[in-house]
Amino acid sequence: MTMVAEDIMVTRLVTLSPHVDVLDAVRLLLKNRISGAPVVDADGKYLGVFSEKCAMQVILDAAYDSLPTNHVGAFMDTQARTIRPDTDLLSIAQVFLLTNFRRLAVVDEDGTLLGQISRRDVMAAGMKLIDESYVEKHESSLLYLSAIHERNSAPLA
Repeated sequence: MTMVAEDIMVTRLVTLSPHVDVLDAVRLLLKNRISGAPVVDADGKYLGVFSEKCAMQVILDAAYDSLPTNHVGAFMDTQARTIRPDTDLLSIAQVFLLTNFRRLAVVDEDGTLLGQISRRDVMAAGMKLIDESYVEKHESSLLYLSAIHERNSAPLA
């Protein structure tokens, strides 16, 4: 079985507008105990992510410069970290291995945010595949051994 992004993505997301007050965004991350939130425009187009790392920049700027701007759009990370819904699980795992990204936005061809995948989502999906494969392999082995046992215990004619 091949798993793709749309099979494992989370679709109920806390999202932010680029115009949200940055301190409110930090409070939202803390309140929801999440490490980041996608930033989308009014049409749901993915613009970037506001993460704990971005929040650290907010705190530093507040300490030294008393926040020259106060909107999420000025602090969000716009580095491309998107995948399509048909991206396969192994490709997603490779992205996580080769980058420091903690989450990937799943977007359609127009850039509309469909969902998000975290490293933990990929680990869970991988373990599900491994567990299913293990059970399938061992069930067939048990059936084989059971058939041999039945054949060997059958009375001789």
